[in-house]
Amino acid sequence: MALAPTIRAKVEHCLENAADPRGEGSNTFTRIYADEAKLTADYFDQALVLRIELPPLAGMVVSIKDLFDATGEVTRAGSRARTGEEPAPRDAEIVRRLREAGAIIIGRTTMTEFAFSGLGLNPHFGTPANPWERDQRRIPGGSSSGAAISVTDRMAEAAIGTDTGGSVRIPAALCGLVGFKPTARTVPLQGTLPLSPSFDSIGPLAPSVGECARLYGVLSGHNVSPQPPSMRHPATFMVLKNQVLEDLDAQVARTYEQTLNLLSDLGFKLVERHSSAVANLAEIMQDGGIVAAEAFEWHETLLGRKGAAYDPRVRSRIERGAKHRAADYIRRLQLRTRLISEWERELTGFDAVLAPTVPTIAPRIGELETSDEAYSRANLLMLRNTTIVNALDGCAISLPCQEPATAPVGLMVIGASRSDWPLLSLAAELESGIKAVRFKGE
Repeated sequence: MALAPTIRAKVEHCLENAADPRGEGSNTFTRIYADEAKLTADYFDQALVLRIELPPLAGMVVSIKDLFDATGEVTRAGSRARTGEEPAPRDAEIVRRLREAGAIIIGRTTMTEFAFSGLGLNPHFGTPANPWERDQRRIPGGSSSGAAISVTDRMAEAAIGTDTGGSVRIPAALCGLVGFKPTARTVPLQGTLPLSPSFDSIGPLAPSVGECARLYGVLSGHNVSPQPPSMRHPATFMVLKNQVLEDLDAQVARTYEQTLNLLSDLGFKLVERHSSAVANLAEIMQDGGIVAAEAFEWHETLLGRKGAAYDPRVRSRIERGAKHRAADYIRRLQLRTRLISEWERELTGFDAVLAPTVPTIAPRIGELETSDEAYSRANLLMLRNTTIVNALDGCAISLPCQEPATAPVGLMVIGASRSDWPLLSLAAELESGIKAVRFKGE
């Protein structure tokens, strides 16, 4: 009987994929921890032989976005402007929790500079290409771009990214992965370079809901498993009608409609609704809104010292925050609080909300690199649906729902604030139903 592969063999396979000159490793990682990963794998292999009890993530190969502090390293955040800055005195809290839980951190992944775009382009360190039609060089989605590609290309088993306006869910949707954005305050931000503290959250990308749930348990400090849903009362979903269905491309529109029909056939109750809270979000987003104001506060000093080193497209978005008056910022925060309350009332009677994660399949990198207009248009469109959840302080997960051998499309399932575990449980049920129909016979 063949022996099961060792954890060391698994780590070496991930490292080989990252080092393959024909692959995307050089555009995916800013740093690889090869020696540390091998030593940790050897330790766990020996512990298995000795029947020592292992922590919950023991041997899981995980990548981390280059936005999280690691002791003694400069957190680059995808920017040359961070070169020469002070190294981190300690690990970010989520890095500490991952290590303590036994995760093997394989490396740090590239990202949109300072996490301020939904596309994933990085002119400083390169942009990894989407696995779909790789010869076409499509965007991975951002800002957790390298996070997604590290998983799709089997350079890691899962990845940890951040999500301020969709930066976990967008690359997950475009690359055919599951991406979970938790309720922001359930995962600590200590040691994470901020974009907008009001909207920032940390979450996992992985091939399945179950793996995302395992990682969320560790990240949140509540290492439990989601309870199986009750089948006595099939879930009722609000199918959001306003804003999220505008400008869908043909592939996304067709796949989304087919998925809704599939869920209805499986016995789920779908109720179409317009949301007043969603309709009124535009006011807090105007001219970059709360995010731009908070981003500029953090970046003001660094821009003064090293502004020329920034990606001009990112810099211009940050600098919009300089124009915001304190009174406008406070009013937007107050309006946000009212809209969150209104949204919570609208969710009464629903288990979750459904929407397309993003309106289009992944565009080509070249089309966006050469045109500021195309870049800005695509960026706004890519972030439009996902940002709703950050603005309304909810949690959400993106599930692959496309037919086999077609472009990846994400179904976004949105939950109320702090409904993370019920949402993960429901997402696992949806994932199982979609797979049973989409991939039967494969």
